[in-house]
Amino acid sequence: MKPRIAIPVPNSTRLEYVARALPQYEGAVRDAGGEPVIIPANASNAEIAQAAKHCDGVLLPGSPADVDPEKYRAKRHPKTAPDDAFRDNADELLLQDAYNMRKPIFGICYGLQSLNVWRTGTLDQELPAGVKHEAGRSVAEAHRVKIEPGSKLAAILRDAGALAEGNELVMPVNSSHHQAPDVPGDGLRLVAWCPEDGVKEAVESTALDHFVLGVQWHPERTYENDAASRALFSAFVRAAVQWHRRLSRKQQDFESVPGKS
Repeated sequence: MKPRIAIPVPNSTRLEYVARALPQYEGAVRDAGGEPVIIPANASNAEIAQAAKHCDGVLLPGSPADVDPEKYRAKRHPKTAPDDAFRDNADELLLQDAYNMRKPIFGICYGLQSLNVWRTGTLDQELPAGVKHEAGRSVAEAHRVKIEPGSKLAAILRDAGALAEGNELVMPVNSSHHQAPDVPGDGLRLVAWCPEDGVKEAVESTALDHFVLGVQWHPERTYENDAASRALFSAFVRAAVQWHRRLSRKQQDFESVPGKS
């Protein structure tokens, strides 16, 4: 059985963005071996909880919205976009379930920011001028990121042959964002950054037994022609498969206990 991956609709009001972006996430998950489960923007809490119960992983996609600065006790920057209460609610419920059950989590762009804030981290609301962090909307390469050599992210990319050998692990990315993590959230660590200006570009879980990865770039857009993009989705879906197998074993062990049925 394919692992079921919960994906909240990226935005509750920008339907043209959803129509353009959502199929890319669905396609990448399917190609990597997963089954997307779309969480509608107008889903009730009960409906989200029921869907999450039957999913093996959570993918938090990008969005044209910005996380409400009040969530991380910051004053709103003039360039901070309006928040999306429906998307925020879906993310928070899915993250709560995923952390409670140790399900794999993959956050992309806004999804990383949502994850970081939910874990009590903060955001830089407007990135410094110079490096074109938003250029990935129109080009395949916006800038480069440097990757922490001992990170899970580096291991994923190395194993897929998507990184050159050596101590300087640098790769091009298609970022298209104007905000990024500032202080990493609880249980998250910085694992990639832009070497030109230090902007934080990826975080991952500090727990060895929990797959949690967030990247500021958009691997769903370059999935078909980029080995690194495919490696990220493959690692995430593979983690969901492993999570489902562990759950099945636990259920079998429980049912085998005398007196249990």
